[in-house]
This record gives sequence, structure tokens and C-alpha cells, in this order.
Amino acid sequence: MEIKDLNKKYDCLQKKYGAKELSSIYNGGLEKNPDICFVFMNPTGRNIAAASGWKGRKSPWIGTKNIWDLFYAVNLLDEELYLEIKRRKGSEWDEKFADIVYQNVENHRYFITNLGKCTQVDARPLPDSVYKEYLDLLYKEFEILKPKVIILFGNQVSSIVLNQKISVSEARKKCYLKEIKKETYKFYSVYYPIGNGRFNIDKSIEDIKWIMQEELGKIENK
Repeated sequence: MEIKDLNKKYDCLQKKYGAKELSSIYNGGLEKNPDICFVFMNPTGRNIAAASGWKGRKSPWIGTKNIWDLFYAVNLLDEELYLEIKRRKGSEWDEKFADIVYQNVENHRYFITNLGKCTQVDARPLPDSVYKEYLDLLYKEFEILKPKVIILFGNQVSSIVLNQKISVSEARKKCYLKEIKKETYKFYSVYYPIGNGRFNIDKSIEDIKWIMQEELGKIENK
């Protein structure tokens, strides 16, 4: 099975839980043994790939700026591309540029996904019950990807994926081991760095750099 084989199921759940005028946002990056799989919450209409006229890839954060600050800060995005992302308005992203960005993601050996793929018009909170509808599919993504490390953003995502109450403030730099389909994965929980969590982005950057050093032997050089 390939990652794309899950998309039809995500589209069905979009009809049930997402905005009717928008489409699912799936995932993107290195699909075979990535160093890191980053797991966010769910997409919003700010991602222009969710619009009906979009013909290209449907990956997270297309047409947005702020999250790429994080990836650049942890040396997972080339500087020239980062500056181009910051220069462009969201509406100036096109299918070709989205492919260029995600080729860079792949080159840096990571993968970006959301627990929930149901695109909402805005950043409204979703109940645990909706995210749990996606949990087995997320586990299937891990099974296909076989990432070395999985980084979960925020208390809600971390608690649902790990099936225990997680407070990021108490879980920083702590490795959680979880067995899924007889395979044991390493998880870390970090602060959500976007929206209301933007003021915590420095903590997110600090923890991701530490995880990369400890788990992957990658030395921060900025």
C-alpha cells in the first residue's frame, strides 16, 4: 500500500466533518523512511490547495508563511526557498511552486501530515471524537512511512495519538514509545507553533533541534 491509497477514505471523512466547499488536505514529503514525521492538527481554508480550482498536490501549509519559519529555523528548509515563500502572497502560490517546496521537504528527509484531514473554513476547535475518526488512518501512514521519529504538535494531538493525557509543558524532550502493528515508534510532543501558539514557537524550535541532535545526530549550524 502507498500513502496515496488512503486519500479516498480521507475524502469521505471530509464530506462528513469538513467544510462542504473545500477538499481534504492530505500530507507530503519523503514517503519512505523519513527522519521525522511531523503531525499537526487539521487544515484550514487558508491552504489554497483545498479550493475547488486547485489541480496540484494537496499537502499541508500550501499558500501560508508562518509554519515555514519553524522549518527554516531548524535547518529543514533551504534559505533561498524560504525567502521566496516569505516574499510570495498566498494567492501567488501555484501548483509548480507547491511541488518545488515539497521537493525541498523531501530532500531534507521529513514528512508533514495532520491528524485530521478535514479542512475547515477557519481554525475552529474540533472535538476529540472527530480526530479519533482519523487515528487508525494516521497509524496506517506510520506503518507505510516507517519514520525514525514522530513529532506531535500540541496537547490535543499528542493525547489522542498516544492515548494518554499529555501536557506539552511537562513532556518537553521526553520520548514516548508506542507499539503500532508490532512496530515500536518514537514520539515527542512539542508546543503547537502556529495561530494562538505562535508565542511558543521558540520553544518548539528549541525542542525540535534537541530531538534532531539526540535522535538523528544532526547538529544545528545556524
